[in-house]
Amino acid sequence: QLITRHVSGRLKVAPEHCADKVLRIMRKPSWENYLKFRQLFLRINDEAGLKQQLIPYFISSHPGCTKLEMQQLADETKKMRYRPEQVQDFTPTPMTLSTTMFYTGIDPMTGKSVYVPKDAKEKAMQRALLQFAKPENRRLIEEALRIADRTDLIGYGPRCLIRPWRENKNVSKNIKRQRSVSKNKNGAKRRGR
Repeated sequence: QLITRHVSGRLKVAPEHCADKVLRIMRKPSWENYLKFRQLFLRINDEAGLKQQLIPYFISSHPGCTKLEMQQLADETKKMRYRPEQVQDFTPTPMTLSTTMFYTGIDPMTGKSVYVPKDAKEKAMQRALLQFAKPENRRLIEEALRIADRTDLIGYGPRCLIRPWRENKNVSKNIKRQRSVSKNKNGAKRRGR
């Protein structure tokens, strides 16, 4: 009933991550729950002849999340053919366990230390990994994948997040054209612009 009568085109949900390690720290259910719900949502839409969208909300740089977990999340979103336009970086807010972990580096429920991404460049890399389809993120993604020793995700295969870097062919042609000597209308030689 929720899907067929109470969704006006898009249903936004907040799985926030896919790595069980990060989800446990967030006190969220397993990624499998989201996948089951997504499958149900798509099936009901198909049966009802609806074309509604399920929009998942994800967060980067949460305590406990490394570039490896963000790469996993990027891989999962790619499998779903979902390309997030907006990604929320973790922002500490008062009175939450996540904020306690952010400032102390300790999970208050277990007493164990928790990795906390605080470096601006790493936060940018985590956000870029999730937004792998944006061309402006390409260099950050490549750097993050090399650091994580996941160069297998750079290439042309279906699991690859980005393609190998290569010089733009059009730019090369334009530079060669500009350097070449050409003739003007009067037949005199002149340098290209």
